[in-house]
Amino acid sequence: MFVKSALVALGGATLAAAVIPLEVQGNQFVNSKSGDAFQIVGMAYQIGGSAGYDPSHGKDPLSNGDICKRDAALMQTLGINTIRVYNLDPNLNHDECASIFNAAGMYMILDVNSPLAGESLNSAAPWESYYAAYLNRTFAVVEAFKSYPNTLGFFAGNEVIDNVKTGSTVPPYVRAVTRDLKNYIKNHANRTIPVGYSAADVRDVLEDTWNYFQCAIDGDENDMSRADMFALNSYSWCGDSSFQESGYDQLVAMFKSSSVPVFYSEFGCNTPSPRVFTEIGTIYGDQMTGTFSGGVVYEWAQEKNNYGLAQCNDDGTVDLLSDYATLQNQYKKIDFSTVQNVKATNAKVTAPECKASLIKEDGFNNNFTLPAVPPGAQTIIDNGVSPKPSGKLVDISDYSVTYSVKDASGKAMTGLAVKPLANDAVNTPGATGDSTNSSSTADSSHNAAPTLAPQGAASVAAMIIPAVLALCFTAGFTLI
Repeated sequence: MFVKSALVALGGATLAAAVIPLEVQGNQFVNSKSGDAFQIVGMAYQIGGSAGYDPSHGKDPLSNGDICKRDAALMQTLGINTIRVYNLDPNLNHDECASIFNAAGMYMILDVNSPLAGESLNSAAPWESYYAAYLNRTFAVVEAFKSYPNTLGFFAGNEVIDNVKTGSTVPPYVRAVTRDLKNYIKNHANRTIPVGYSAADVRDVLEDTWNYFQCAIDGDENDMSRADMFALNSYSWCGDSSFQESGYDQLVAMFKSSSVPVFYSEFGCNTPSPRVFTEIGTIYGDQMTGTFSGGVVYEWAQEKNNYGLAQCNDDGTVDLLSDYATLQNQYKKIDFSTVQNVKATNAKVTAPECKASLIKEDGFNNNFTLPAVPPGAQTIIDNGVSPKPSGKLVDISDYSVTYSVKDASGKAMTGLAVKPLANDAVNTPGATGDSTNSSSTADSSHNAAPTLAPQGAASVAAMIIPAVLALCFTAGFTLI
């Protein structure tokens, strides 16, 4: 399967563009220029948690350019190349934040749902929440982000299936949302943008969930309801674990035959705390990179559940936690120039045909007859949402961070700024060096006591693949 990303709207401005389009080739993300397989080095980014999404006050995680500059600069130094954002208001302007992360060499994976009523599928009764007004909002998220070249993909759902009971009813509806999103993108976007699913790592239903979404109905390789990628939120590696002890070996065995890219949409168990992130060497090592396409660390901003790398204060200042320095040190142990320069296999991978025999767990849905498009929704798919949100890259005149930032030892960090990357470049650990003159010595007292792994937000969005054509620094180059 090939999911290709083309050039997207911009028009004549003098803009930095660091990333180029990726393609899905079989079970890999592939750099369309170099032919190299792409590994996600990601960060979950939801400033303020669920409260950070507040449409009534015009706020979401990508609506404040100064905050995005601050966090992009810190994540760029860390080595992040992709952010995952859960809850977004399609009616807000995201141009500045999208442009900042693009210049920093980072893709965006976006969930199309939110925890607010009517903005996600109800896992207890999905048929009650699958209607035109709900789909209209998911399409509006697509409209708001489709023209940013660093939009990697959308998640149509996040942990909507978490046990056999929800697995008995939810799968056809998530697959229907995937179909509707992909048809909307086909009709209204200037490039193909992948749509996928973010699953809970519940082993009783994980394999069936993956098979249900990756298979092709009637063997049709162009089946629009088939996921372009599959991801999982996994917290099975805790502390100084191992490939076998964590169960990562079982996941590799499970997904070895995947027909779509597989990656961690969340990882980073916080027991013990502070975290040690010893899984980094395995995720980006030989045992996994042939099957997995990297992963997304949970999470950037510290919340009550104690998974954050940074304490983001209400006044805009930031106190980095010890986990930041620990993760940075683990990344430094990896030769990412080698990891990101492995040629794609170019192997043709045929999706399995959807059959009841694919489903192993008794009670999990094995019927691949999908719900019809709800009344009124086809008109939106054909004609587009109205009014239509829009987005475009904009010129950023100053990439300097204006907020005070302290490292984990309490030292002020100076000279912090996003470093716009050259055309075609993607951010890589160690690529931009240390953007400050302060040390990042970890102090274990800066992280709170451990808590249980987070529960996934009820969001539905797709994911994977991005594409961003490097825009020239010269004016007059119009993207289509």
